[in-house]
Amino acid sequence: MSRGTPRKQSGHRHVAGSRRLLLAGPLLVAGLVAGCSAPAPVVSGSKPISSPSPSSPATPVPATASPGAGIPSASLSPSTVSLKQTMESALKALAAATPKPAQEALRSQLVSAGIPASTLEVSAGKTPTGLDVDAIEAAARLDKDCVMGEIRDGQVSVSVLPVLASGKCFVGDSR
Repeated sequence: MSRGTPRKQSGHRHVAGSRRLLLAGPLLVAGLVAGCSAPAPVVSGSKPISSPSPSSPATPVPATASPGAGIPSASLSPSTVSLKQTMESALKALAAATPKPAQEALRSQLVSAGIPASTLEVSAGKTPTGLDVDAIEAAARLDKDCVMGEIRDGQVSVSVLPVLASGKCFVGDSR
């Protein structure tokens, strides 16, 4: 064999390398995907939230909140308990008359029940495209508590949550 003619590689070595590469690709992707799993979020002072296993069905969440949901009833001040009862009765009266009330009707009902307008936040009653919302919510702030009320399909749910760092009960725009 002369030095001037280039030597051709055997096709076997090139084909075998391609096959290894084809097998390595899916294994690499599977390894990367497995490494991308995020750990369960941890809220300070709580245990990590775990996903239900395939063998155990997920527990359904009740449609209405239990009394005092959010903050235990024992830690509520008497004025917060009173505000919660006032909001619940006003929302039930409104929902009985109108299962899907408008934003201003909700605000008006709560103000006429004695809740100061300056403490109220009411969610929008229509989407930006003009459709009715699934649920309308209202919140009344009292000290460090937010009494949150919701009307969804004529059903009322009321709970108490802490005031946000912004000093409001809702995140974002509430009119």
